Amino acid sequence: MIPEDLRYTAEHEWIAGDGSGPVRVGITHFAQDALGDIVYVQLPDEGTVVQAGDSLGEIESTKSVSEIYAPISGTVVSKNATLTDEPEIINGEPYAAGWLVEIAPDDPASVAALLDAAAYRALTES
Repeated sequence: MIPEDLRYTAEHEWIAGDGSGPVRVGITHFAQDALGDIVYVQLPDEGTVVQAGDSLGEIESTKSVSEIYAPISGTVVSKNATLTDEPEIINGEPYAAGWLVEIAPDDPASVAALLDAAAYRALTES
């Protein structure tokens, strides 16, 4: 369950898009599976400037609370408001309806610098 057309981080976030416009960010199937049943998501507001590697929110599950890290630097242009009332969507559709935020990247090339599907697969299988 690692889509080939996405980019990934070692912290288990994914990015859809090439960076030429806003990119969509979420957590991977691996991450949602490790978290268990997700019960709450705290996301930044539109207009929030984020730096790669910094926390941009939290996901709370029945097991723990985990930070969500910004995979790239940029400005949040949208957040998935559906998750406020239905955070469990992430468990069922981490790569579709369970997306978290959209970020307009400061540097479009930063997206290509992230892990491709093969590298992320190797990370999760080790």
